Amino acid sequence: MQDIMMLVQDPAAWVALVTLVVMEVVLGIDNLIFISILTNKLPPEHREKARKVGIGLALIMRLALLGTVAWIVKLTAPVFELFGHGFSWKDMILIAGGLFLLWKATKEIHHNVDPADHNEDFIANSATTTFGSAIVQILILDLVFSVDSIITAVGMTPHLPIMVIAVLAAVTVMLVAATPLANFIEKNPTIVMLALAFLMMIGTTLIAEGMGFHVPKGYVYAAMAFSALVEVLNMFARSARKRKRGESH
Repeated sequence: MQDIMMLVQDPAAWVALVTLVVMEVVLGIDNLIFISILTNKLPPEHREKARKVGIGLALIMRLALLGTVAWIVKLTAPVFELFGHGFSWKDMILIAGGLFLLWKATKEIHHNVDPADHNEDFIANSATTTFGSAIVQILILDLVFSVDSIITAVGMTPHLPIMVIAVLAAVTVMLVAATPLANFIEKNPTIVMLALAFLMMIGTTLIAEGMGFHVPKGYVYAAMAFSALVEVLNMFARSARKRKRGESH
């Protein structure tokens, strides 16, 4: 209790908390895009439940990982060397997660471009299997981002309570934003392709990070924000053209 009171009175702890919350929320955007696209493939009556269950289990997993933070930090130690680069477990997790994202995004792009080819759909047709598959895939991706964010958080603060509060705040934002974002994506089909392109870029970034090439997150999110802004302007332009055609009739 005394330690907590000392943290409350420490301005540096508050700065670290705010910084971690912002970082967790920003990293959560990647997760939300994936969750929105994935759950929109489910029957309408299962979508919101899948989002809540998936994000809720992801929260439990993140808190459990925070309990093993000393072990997670050791994941940065090189396990083997290839082409002059030492690969750690963290690197391999990032590469695996990047490949997972690239594969999922590519399959979904193919399905959107050629919707008649149902054999290429990456989610099974069975409702039960689909729901379970969605939850598992949400957890797989969240594991990748959790390991990366926890290792980054440890470099910013040694205090576990601050990390826990940051995770709780970020997951709360995800729970609130998941359904509105998914509904927005569903109502605007062109956004789906843009979101899938984002996932491919994020997957490529994860692979690059795992291979030892540092990609500044600011560049990635700036590119995503600019692309999203262009698409929003396109949406306004299409809406204006529709209204003009309606008035002319």
